[in-house]
Amino acid sequence: MTVTDGTRTVRRGEFIGILAMTMSVAALAIDLMLPALSDIREEFGLASDSTAVAGLVTTFMLGLAMGQIAYGVLSDRVGRKPMIFLGLVLYAVGAIGSALAPNLGWLLGARFVWGLGAAGPRVITISVIRDTYVGDQMARAMSFVFATFILVPVVAPSLGALLTEWISWRGAFGFCVVVAVLVALLVLRLPETLRPENRMRLTWRDITAAGRKVVTTRVTIGYTFAITVMFGVFFSYLASSELIFDEVFGLDDEFPVIFGAIAVVMGLAMYTNGRIVVRAGLSRLVRIAMIGYVGVTAVLASLAWLTDGQPGFWPYALILAASLVMHALLVPNMNAIAMVPMGEIAGTASAVIGTVSTAVGALIGSVIDRAYDGSVLPLSMAFLATGLVALAISRWAGATLKEPVSIEPRPVYPVE
Repeated sequence: MTVTDGTRTVRRGEFIGILAMTMSVAALAIDLMLPALSDIREEFGLASDSTAVAGLVTTFMLGLAMGQIAYGVLSDRVGRKPMIFLGLVLYAVGAIGSALAPNLGWLLGARFVWGLGAAGPRVITISVIRDTYVGDQMARAMSFVFATFILVPVVAPSLGALLTEWISWRGAFGFCVVVAVLVALLVLRLPETLRPENRMRLTWRDITAAGRKVVTTRVTIGYTFAITVMFGVFFSYLASSELIFDEVFGLDDEFPVIFGAIAVVMGLAMYTNGRIVVRAGLSRLVRIAMIGYVGVTAVLASLAWLTDGQPGFWPYALILAASLVMHALLVPNMNAIAMVPMGEIAGTASAVIGTVSTAVGALIGSVIDRAYDGSVLPLSMAFLATGLVALAISRWAGATLKEPVSIEPRPVYPVE
């Protein structure tokens, strides 16, 4: 099968592959940098244990969160591809500025610009998928894209370490410029997926009407909040996992392998989801996975509680991995359901979902982080708590669906 806009035609596999690469540039910009933090401290005369370099992640995430609304609204007017290109240009500018930074302040500012650029490919990818598919097929496409996105953290740190050792941390940042150029060349192959009749006028009335539709559509805003609380605990896992595996299990040296193995399992779960969602049905699969998520996280919390937060490594790691597998099954499917009613304003809707889930999710994650007490108990209880909240919200949000969203699996943009 192929996707076409009448002037460009691309095979479905290539179409999904390009979108996966486009969305992954944001993850690359974060994970490629992590092995370079000690070198950055040394070059700028900071103490070896200085936390000032943590701002390189914070400022990037701030730009990523703030930029999405603008890209989403503008893409509903001018089209998806121009906004992807604009984002990639800013992405490259931010990466170049970071590579040439003479001091930490400059570097922090450049990282913010870098995050603003990454917001474009991140939010527009979801819009393109919604322009092209509905229901189960949309969830299938999202799963394949998210699977690639989640696997980037497996290889990016090792690649970053290699580049940092070979050509310095500045060279590693320069590598991201090369990636942005390559992705831009791939995006040239994509058809423009915004239908002419769906182009929104950039008037205050139309923009506010689009925003009002997003926040007042029960299915959309409900699943947005459900995704947000699940992102919150996932962000906390990302931030605290190294500390937990070091202090609780004494496995600091083995952490990259453990973290990478769990990421691979999550990626495989998303890939598998893309294979089974069409057969099982989107609504049904979300209901089953949501109950499974609560069940598995209840076991995780019970294990932590019964061992005073000091369980054996293997029982904890296996149940944690099972919890994250359920998480991997839920996020792309919930995102698909949230986007179902938003076909005419997919850019704006994707931007609101992305901004809320990123910004509020990061805030929730920081609250969970502060509860860390040297054991796995706070994080484990947070997994269960957010699971219960997400289950309640998704039940409330799904109450307005007259039919399962899988009733319309056909593409909504010309597909041959």
